[in-house]
Amino acid sequence: MERLTTAALTALFTPRRIMTIYFYKADQPYGCFSNFSAHSVELAGRSWPTAEHYYQAHKFFGSDRDLFERIHAAPTPEAAAKLGRSHVQAYRPDWDQIKLCVMTDVVRNKFQRHREIQHILIATGDRLLVEDSPVDYFWGCGADRSGTNHLGQILMRVRTELRHASASRSRLSPETHSVSHRDPSPEGTQLP
Repeated sequence: MERLTTAALTALFTPRRIMTIYFYKADQPYGCFSNFSAHSVELAGRSWPTAEHYYQAHKFFGSDRDLFERIHAAPTPEAAAKLGRSHVQAYRPDWDQIKLCVMTDVVRNKFQRHREIQHILIATGDRLLVEDSPVDYFWGCGADRSGTNHLGQILMRVRTELRHASASRSRLSPETHSVSHRDPSPEGTQLP
């Protein structure tokens, strides 16, 4: 019988470390997790070019209609973010209390609407998702990775919701085990 080393026994009985997925820019790996990714959302009866457009505009919902509309019409998510960050004094009075809900709603909508990125999110399994922003300590991890990573936390909650919804759908839908009886021969040829 082969003898196991201490290192091998430790590897067998130590829980595996969960790999962390860091994301930040829309054009980098896992860029679809960024609010700047080119995935539209449909909320409150309107279409928005990106999640960032929606989030930034809603800082001014009910407080500055003109700015709200300018952010909605911004040509890029970067322009929407710039507009949204430049008028702090005009934020709606309840912004600090509702911003997490606004972000959760827009992230959920984005991943429900776009199946291709929904699959990417679900495929991350139980990995820790971290927005690797060097400047944002609220939504991301910040330069020293001590931030609260609220965007990553929201993505992980949405991932769990989507996984449960997918499992529920597959339990409810009848399994189809039918075999196709299509003639595999090229058109116009006869099988013996």
